[in-house]
Amino acid sequence: MLDKGKKEKIIAKFKTHSSDTGSSQVQIAILTEEIKELTKHLKDHKKDFSSRRGLLKKVAERRRLLTYLRREDQKAYDKLLGELKLKVVEPEEEKKLIEEEVLPIPPIEEVVAPEK
Repeated sequence: MLDKGKKEKIIAKFKTHSSDTGSSQVQIAILTEEIKELTKHLKDHKKDFSSRRGLLKKVAERRRLLTYLRREDQKAYDKLLGELKLKVVEPEEEKKLIEEEVLPIPPIEEVVAPEK
């Protein structure tokens, strides 16, 4: 969890107007910082599965916000990715990387009923 001072600095850096506290850019920046902190925590505490779940929820929320921002304002999206140093793999690119065998194919588990 971010402390108040850190959060205020992030809001000041990424706000789109003087009283902005909740624009997509600000939310994405805050989530990115929280993700960094949780990642650092999980490197030390490998078995902390509840924090891992929280991390995955934050990553998913940031992904949704990034998709929204890209759809609504491409310039702001590109600027934000540059400032936060985020690399986004689009679904088409991911499929291409799997086909080129750069990324492993996720395993598909078959559910087989036990024989009687």
